Amino acid sequence: MPVKNRFAELMPEIAEWRRDFHEHPEILFETHRTAGIVAEKLREFGCDEVVEGLGRTGVVGIIKGKSDTKGRTIGLRADMDALPIHEETGLPYASKTDGAMHACGHDGHTAMLLGAAKYLAETRNFDGTVAVIFQPAEEGGGGGREMVEDGIMERWGIDEVYGMHNWPGVPTGTFAIRPGPFFAAADLFTIHVKGKGGHAAKPQETIDTTVMAAHMVLALQTIASRNADPVKQVVVSVTSFETGSKAHNVIPETVTLKGTVRTLDPDIRDLAERRMKEIVEGTAATFGGTARLEYKRNYPVMVNSDEQTEFAADVARAVSGQCEEAPQVMGGEDFAFMLNARPGAYILVGNGDTAMVHHPLYNFNDEAIPAGCSWWAEIVERRMPAA
Repeated sequence: MPVKNRFAELMPEIAEWRRDFHEHPEILFETHRTAGIVAEKLREFGCDEVVEGLGRTGVVGIIKGKSDTKGRTIGLRADMDALPIHEETGLPYASKTDGAMHACGHDGHTAMLLGAAKYLAETRNFDGTVAVIFQPAEEGGGGGREMVEDGIMERWGIDEVYGMHNWPGVPTGTFAIRPGPFFAAADLFTIHVKGKGGHAAKPQETIDTTVMAAHMVLALQTIASRNADPVKQVVVSVTSFETGSKAHNVIPETVTLKGTVRTLDPDIRDLAERRMKEIVEGTAATFGGTARLEYKRNYPVMVNSDEQTEFAADVARAVSGQCEEAPQVMGGEDFAFMLNARPGAYILVGNGDTAMVHHPLYNFNDEAIPAGCSWWAEIVERRMPAA
């Protein structure tokens, strides 16, 4: 694999950073330790500017090239946060925080971007400026949105922005990407169901919320099977069913359902929200109860810009010799907010034959580090070649 020799040399050091982050996972915006280490290292590398506290706990480092004849700035973004999962890998550097784990590889993303930042600060073999962006709260907190709202694009005049995610099942160190809609819009819902509670031996005297809610769970699946165009994807998943009673012999007064909706098309997104409201309220009325839907539009569809995607794929092929067309992903990704603010592209780097992300046995594959770092660096050096 024709990765940069410097990253082969740096790999043990970068892997050590990664394993330290893995051992000390932090969730959502609570990435204080991670952000502190990132900022400290960026200063050690000689970045021209390091700013903390963006998007609450995000960090941006600025690296200027040997020249700046065109006034261009490229943003490179990595996420820092972990997940509320109990780790079961048994690794010597496994999480020391009960109930928190780097189960999505953000420890690897952060370490790889730090490695690229070290190289770029050493060489500065480009014409322009690089903003290395370390973001908190990708896992549902919208840290990307908050960093954009804090003005990072305008503050440093960022023209384009690039992101990367490891991907199990793709050969280690190779890449995959696609133009246009890539990761799905990720919305959240809560359904409050109310009936009339009572003794389980006298159901005729109640309005049974468990029956009502069970019918809702099933009926919501007809949005995908009977309302949406079959060639347009939509996923409606009820992930939590909580009754107002824990007793064996009580029909509860209330039930709360929670879940997520994933779509890749704005019209299907509108359809899903509208039909959910109609199904929830209609089903409750059928059984004599009531129900209220709370629907939160969370992450938008992540859309890769055509030109930047083609460029990113060319760079990936130069680094690894291979870049496949990735399938669309129904998972959400809040890099979407940055791509809504500026043109750019998001790419997958292979993690090999490992457990899938968001699994208690997942671990980032350190063998992917040289390829990932090389891709970051080549994005800069090829997009802004030295004058």
